[in-house]
Amino acid sequence: MKKVGIKNKISKLPEAPGVYFFLKNKKIIYIGKATSLRDRVKSYFSKNIEETRGPLISKMLDEFTDIKFQKTDSVLEALILEANLIKKHQPKANTDLKDDKSFNYVVITKEDFPRVLMVRGKELEEICSPHTSRSAQLAPPNFSQKDSLKTLSIAHSFGPFTNSGQLKEALKIIRKLFPFRDKCIPLQTKLLTKRNFNKAGCFNRQIGLCPGVCTGEISKKDYAKIIKNIVLFFEGKKKILIKNLEKQMKTFAKAYEFEKADKIKRQIFSLNHIQDIALIKEQTKTLFDTNFRIEAYDIAHLSGSNMVGSMVVIENGAPKKSNYRKFHIKGQLGADDTKALSEILNRRLAHIEWPLPNLVVIDGGMAQKKVAEKILKKNNLNIPVVSVVKDEKHKPKEILGLKNELKTLNHGKKEKGVKKYAEFENEILLANAEAHRFAISFHRNLQRKLS
Repeated sequence: MKKVGIKNKISKLPEAPGVYFFLKNKKIIYIGKATSLRDRVKSYFSKNIEETRGPLISKMLDEFTDIKFQKTDSVLEALILEANLIKKHQPKANTDLKDDKSFNYVVITKEDFPRVLMVRGKELEEICSPHTSRSAQLAPPNFSQKDSLKTLSIAHSFGPFTNSGQLKEALKIIRKLFPFRDKCIPLQTKLLTKRNFNKAGCFNRQIGLCPGVCTGEISKKDYAKIIKNIVLFFEGKKKILIKNLEKQMKTFAKAYEFEKADKIKRQIFSLNHIQDIALIKEQTKTLFDTNFRIEAYDIAHLSGSNMVGSMVVIENGAPKKSNYRKFHIKGQLGADDTKALSEILNRRLAHIEWPLPNLVVIDGGMAQKKVAEKILKKNNLNIPVVSVVKDEKHKPKEILGLKNELKTLNHGKKEKGVKKYAEFENEILLANAEAHRFAISFHRNLQRKLS
């Protein structure tokens, strides 16, 4: 393909997360991941590419002949797919950019109750072969990951991952779905003394991130199922994973074990609605020197009952939780989200002591956007408003008004230091996801108190 057709090809790329490939004569020479494939690939063709990305990327751009991509359902899945494809294809530009030893990996140990650990390439080389003796596989009570890496036997390894911050956040998301062991000692291997036995288990057990390996609450067989789920997810086999979970859910339901069936149902829902808040945050960088404040709003209710609202603040690309606010909707509005939004905005603007935002993000369509604009105008405020439209799976589909508001906020300027479209989009999606999470959490807590 001639490079003259590249611009047209980029314009047809989806504004969705995924992995992109630069090819030279049909051979992959570089792989990357993106929150928005179109905006990420487009960024490679700016004027100062050598200054911003370095000479290796600049050279790659001189050599490539084609661009391809693969969409994913979430940024988390894009992160995992990128790692699997880099491992498979070993693209020259990726391996030249970074020494193998400085990449990050996820390893699952070969034990009765395997650990899931994040290690660097250098540490992975030090871990001994799968022929490690059984005694070496059992960590001592004073287990330290750094001290015991050399004595571990590895069942699975995944990577390389190019960004350690994103990998840490990815593991947090996965651990909420499938709690696993990393440091605690299985009950079967403990010396059951008052000194080293805690009925409550390790700290992660107490916050729901360990399934009770250290307290004997989970069998080896059931824990193996958790590890199998994690392996399938890291292998990029989400469809197979969901199919397996659906089968387990039906089995539990037939056996009248409805609590277990409901737990799996929630896992399936979470897999289909992965919240990339932290991963989007990792990719978000703000170019404004001054504080840039985004306020995002969302409504939560159950068929119109116990309606609540949330306001969250993103400042310079990061959540400012001290400025988050909850709202009980006072009016009897049924399930009218626009009227609820109107009430929240009026109550928020009554607080003249709160700093005003540079941008307002609304969850919904054009109707919600117009309501917000009308209220701001009534208060003599010229603050841009964008609205995040969701699809049937409640995933962001479109941001209404983004391009127009970008021009307003940048005052028509094109010089260095002005925010770019993709950076606005990342911060808007982060704000919207946080507002949704905060509203849902508030509503659930309220429901529990009232039930």
